[in-house]
Amino acid sequence: MTDVTAQDAATYQADGVVLIRGLFDDHVDTLRAGIARNMAEPGPYASTNDRAGDTGLFFDDYCNWERMPEFHAPVHDPAIARAAATLMGSDTVQMFHDHVLVKEPGTSMATPWHQDAPYYFVEGTQTVSFWSPLDPVRDASLRCVAGSHLWEKDVLPTRWASETAFFEGDYMAIPDPEAEGMRIVEFEMEPGDAVAFHFRTLHGARGNHSDARRRAFSLRLVGDDAHYVTRPGPTSPPFPGHDMVPGQRLRSDWFPMLLA
Repeated sequence: MTDVTAQDAATYQADGVVLIRGLFDDHVDTLRAGIARNMAEPGPYASTNDRAGDTGLFFDDYCNWERMPEFHAPVHDPAIARAAATLMGSDTVQMFHDHVLVKEPGTSMATPWHQDAPYYFVEGTQTVSFWSPLDPVRDASLRCVAGSHLWEKDVLPTRWASETAFFEGDYMAIPDPEAEGMRIVEFEMEPGDAVAFHFRTLHGARGNHSDARRRAFSLRLVGDDAHYVTRPGPTSPPFPGHDMVPGQRLRSDWFPMLLA
């Protein structure tokens, strides 16, 4: 398993994204089995992102780590928690949620450009998502806009399939990074590699036009300054009945401390 270096942390702080080779190497086979189980036993938030005219299958689901035993090991891996702490510059690491994304061969739908933060009820400068493919990826890799985590205003959150606003609010319009000449960071990756990116980093992914599957597992984690906030509407994930108030740290019985 690759150690996270001071240079990795500096790149993460500056760009909001960095590649960590081999971070999930010990969990690839187990996660493949877990994704197979997840697709056979989808949770209440599962989606196939169906859209007229699209080909293939784009499955995604989240918040299943407690009911999927195959997801337990990466969530509780101390090396992954330490990597998160180093990148965030945080003394603590707290679980937020997991996310599975599968693009079967010939899937035309791209993952739209978006930031994760506007969908979430958590805010803070110390956040990190790890996106780890379980298959070799080339053109269907995650794409991130460097420095977008430092933008003054968040990007409008939308529903991926319908492309309608998730809720209204004081958001900037979704940019076109290629047309606007933004620096897009993307990597050719092997199973077990991980892209680490900030919750406010603008990101997306192309469709999977290859003849091979593209399975990915994401782990969303927060650090010392992360706290609950309200949004203009129901968040995604919603976590109903949480009883938290603005400014409160996420309740540790629902969102366990992985490093304290």
